[in-house]
Amino acid sequence: MTQPDHPARPLPPRPDLAKLSQEQAAARKLARDQRDARIRGVASVAEMRQAIREASAGLPALAAIPRTGPLKTAAFRQRAAAGLPFLMSGMASRWPLAAMTLPDLRQHFGQLPVRARVGDYINTAFAPDRAMQDMTLLDYLERAAADESGLPPYLGNLELRELNRLCHWPNFFDKMGPPRFWIGPAGCITPLHCDYDDNVFAQVWGSKRVWLAPPHHDQYLYPKEANAILFGSPFDPDHPDLERFPLARQAALVCCEVQPGEMLYIPAGWYHQVSSLTFSLSSNRWARGRPLVLSA
Repeated sequence: MTQPDHPARPLPPRPDLAKLSQEQAAARKLARDQRDARIRGVASVAEMRQAIREASAGLPALAAIPRTGPLKTAAFRQRAAAGLPFLMSGMASRWPLAAMTLPDLRQHFGQLPVRARVGDYINTAFAPDRAMQDMTLLDYLERAAADESGLPPYLGNLELRELNRLCHWPNFFDKMGPPRFWIGPAGCITPLHCDYDDNVFAQVWGSKRVWLAPPHHDQYLYPKEANAILFGSPFDPDHPDLERFPLARQAALVCCEVQPGEMLYIPAGWYHQVSSLTFSLSSNRWARGRPLVLSA
């Protein structure tokens, strides 16, 4: 294995949203909402969200997340149109990235620039001013290995093209966003939230615990809008505070563990919380089109 073919691109600067006036912030949000609707081929993202909630209200409750073998595109789309999550075994087990080791990652990709979530990134997960720190991948791996805070720094939602060259994604959707990578030790967490895009999540190394809840149960999860297609919840299914969040008792939360080589389909609008049980390398892709549950 060789070093990346091209020099790594520097990370783009983070936008300074604090400097925007109320009028500028409102105009920025409107422009983003219109762009999001156009990309997904819908008249309104708000109407799309409501249609997803209404479709999910008629779905059966899940006692467990079902597992299948590997699926080709036609079989995947047929099953995904039902609007329920499911696991697919063996989908990423033959990727060249799956055959790599942590020393390989250090040796061949250690100089990649990365942006780590640091500090209390749980309670600030969906805030525009969440604490982030730029470093190399090697610096991150060393820092994460030495961390004793209980909440290790996390590389989340990064577009690492050098790693994606070692992946073989199926063409499950007509339009797909770029692969995003998630790297970190046990204890890294992405708190409960929902994306209003269909999502395929690949576990490459290690294992993760995922909690899921259907879109229409947002009424029990105290959601807060981060943007038109992303809503966060302060409820933690791993440590449920039912005195503070009593409505969460009514949420139909279901848990699964995603193992190496598996892919998890998360339909648009489903709430999910993801926790690393071991050192993990994961990747996901969001669809950029009309959610499959609305295809009928």
